[in-house]
Amino acid sequence: MSRSLLACQTSVELTMIILYNSNVFNPTEGAHAMKAIYRKMYELAKPYLDTRENDSHTQISLKFAQQLLKKEGGDEDIVIPAIILHDVGWKKVPEELHLKAFGPGSDPELTRIHEVEGAKIAREILEQLHYDQNKIQEIFNIIEAHDTRTEAISLNDRLVKDADALYRVTSDAFRVNIARFGKTFDQLMDHFESVSATWFITASAKKIAAKELENRLKEFKSKSA
Repeated sequence: MSRSLLACQTSVELTMIILYNSNVFNPTEGAHAMKAIYRKMYELAKPYLDTRENDSHTQISLKFAQQLLKKEGGDEDIVIPAIILHDVGWKKVPEELHLKAFGPGSDPELTRIHEVEGAKIAREILEQLHYDQNKIQEIFNIIEAHDTRTEAISLNDRLVKDADALYRVTSDAFRVNIARFGKTFDQLMDHFESVSATWFITASAKKIAAKELENRLKEFKSKSA
């Protein structure tokens, strides 16, 4: 079976690939269990994450953030909240405009809306939890321009950017983008292989991304065998 034909398989079959090689985890259970304060943040963020596949995106990016913190250092009390809350602002962008806000031919003004509104929501959630004010400000600064700022402002910002971007090379992202943009598996692989090196900042993220793309190809070959 060709790679393009694989991309045309039903969403159920694609979902089975994801479940078998899942990056998603429950932030309240198991080896990836988080501090109680982070769990509370996540619960407060959930109503804002039920759009644009942001629930699964956030969970997967959390796993990557934890890996990067172990490998690169950084402040967990900044990075984890920033990842949990970084995309809550999409709830303020009408769903019919989402496809104009990211991907090919995206509108940077819509992207800015989700950053600015997301930073405000993040501050509200963190203040509701009586989080440290200095940490709130740093988290706010990271979220407020996490997509549009071209240069990271700190190690913590680099880790957030990398954990966010690593989602793009996961099974879940392949499923979403094949459906969202009408791309084939071939097209996504070719695109990611050509540009993914420019998406990541830390050496650890670049290694993880390369391994993830290798896994996507193995999944393809397994299904097409």
